[in-house]
Amino acid sequence: MVGSCSKLAILCALPAWMVGTSAFADEPLPRLVLQITVDQLRGDLIDRNLKHFGEGGFRYLLENGAYFTDAHHRHANTETIVGHTTLATGTDPAIHGMVANLWFDRATGTPYYNVQDPNYPLLAQSGVDQSTEIDPTQRAATSDGRSPNAILSSTLSDEITIGIAGKPKIFGVSVKDRGAISMAGHTGTAYWFSKSVGSFVTSSYYMDTYPDWVNAWNGAGHVDAYADTEWTLKDTPTTYRFLEMDDAEWETDFPGYGRVFPHPFGPRANKYYTTLLTLSPAGDELTAAFAKTLLDNETLGQDEVTDYLAVSFSSTDYVGHIFGPSSLEAEDNLRRLDRTIAGLLAHVDQAVGLENTFVVLAADHGAAEVPGYLNSLGIPASYFNFDNVDTGPAAEALKSEFGVARELIANFSQPYVYLDDKLIAEKGLEKAVVSRRLADELRKMPGIAYAISSDDLRSGRVAKTPLSDAVLANFHSERSGDVYIVFEPHWFVGDFDGLTVASHHGSPWTYDTHVPMIFSGPGITPKRIARRVETVDLAPTMAAYLRIKAPSGSLGKVLQEVLP
Repeated sequence: MVGSCSKLAILCALPAWMVGTSAFADEPLPRLVLQITVDQLRGDLIDRNLKHFGEGGFRYLLENGAYFTDAHHRHANTETIVGHTTLATGTDPAIHGMVANLWFDRATGTPYYNVQDPNYPLLAQSGVDQSTEIDPTQRAATSDGRSPNAILSSTLSDEITIGIAGKPKIFGVSVKDRGAISMAGHTGTAYWFSKSVGSFVTSSYYMDTYPDWVNAWNGAGHVDAYADTEWTLKDTPTTYRFLEMDDAEWETDFPGYGRVFPHPFGPRANKYYTTLLTLSPAGDELTAAFAKTLLDNETLGQDEVTDYLAVSFSSTDYVGHIFGPSSLEAEDNLRRLDRTIAGLLAHVDQAVGLENTFVVLAADHGAAEVPGYLNSLGIPASYFNFDNVDTGPAAEALKSEFGVARELIANFSQPYVYLDDKLIAEKGLEKAVVSRRLADELRKMPGIAYAISSDDLRSGRVAKTPLSDAVLANFHSERSGDVYIVFEPHWFVGDFDGLTVASHHGSPWTYDTHVPMIFSGPGITPKRIARRVETVDLAPTMAAYLRIKAPSGSLGKVLQEVLP
């Protein structure tokens, strides 16, 4: 009886997913981990478009995977680098350090782009072209160099390198540098698309010269093949939900691209040619084509050592910003992305075998609906102009108390206000008092729901609510600003240095936090799971499936439904 009770006690002490898994522990590891991240794939968009998806893409994952339909990011700033790194590390930006696409470097007085690193220049002079770059975060970088060194936690890909015997091959591919670098981690190799030269590139952090296959791919005319063609609708027009919204007045009319199908890419000589490719399904098609060539030439999944390939598709994000998530363009883009994913999975099946592959799909954030679209339905929504801080009662109150208002703000890098330390010192003011009073006045402005000073976060002078927890999960003492701004639902900043976007993301509201999470692989029982889970759960669940330790900062739980 004593022996029996002891065994029972041991079993009770174990996590539920470990009980009875000896057979699972003896199974061979998958030969390949394929981690797909779709930038701005809001959690409802798969089901909303499923009727028009074909076989082998999203349908394959749903029919063969554990699909968590109510997964949410729990940090407040739902931006690209924040979400990607959270998926990669299983922890909050407060720990992994990537608190925003841009943060303000107080030491230099300049913006800091999340993966910039002057110590590791790009190869072959392939940096950002300031005259044509429309991605405001990439344009703000003060260096063309790139590395993952600003990521403060290990990633799942790092843990594969650490924990799996042999020499795993680790790669990340994306149109966006931050999408590739975050997933490849510190031990892998990242490639991304340079719009300035129209090629996939990397930095000296990863290598000194390109492999021959990369040079061959870049020289094979894949990018040039889209010249003088156009983005047309994939299917019969009457099959589209948002057909009548083509040419909606709230969409961004990008010069030479327009708001109406078809969207022309123009001649190769057009300075915006490569940009237009990324504003369409072509960006994802190029990403997948490069990833397939990488898989073949680097011989991923060809032995018993588990390799890792992360593919981050960016077109959904760019299309969403320009046209909105409820637009004809967004609808067609997802249909074409479905075919792109189907082609990638088919290639993996032929080269490695999907029975030997662990496939995970998730998203870095969701998306807000376009204010104009919501207004047309009678729903209040609007854009916020930060210049208004210097007008109205809020400004007068600050001027009355401190003598200045807008001048107190050195920088606004979503979602943070950074105060001008030099001006505050010159006026003999106390920074904690200024930040708290500024937060008080900002909260009174139309469009701002909450403004929380970092001093209040540090000292715990904030009521514990789901919203304050989300802001605190985003707080890093050295990188976060002095006041965190949360806009009202359906409000956001739409102007980025002259480019007005239709839609945006970055809030803690459900439309930005809700994303899909799907796990497919040997031994995983297909099912839809409706319970609420968090994106920090993804990396530790992948680690448990691979029988390795979770990333160093991981705070998530292992999702038992994924384990055989």
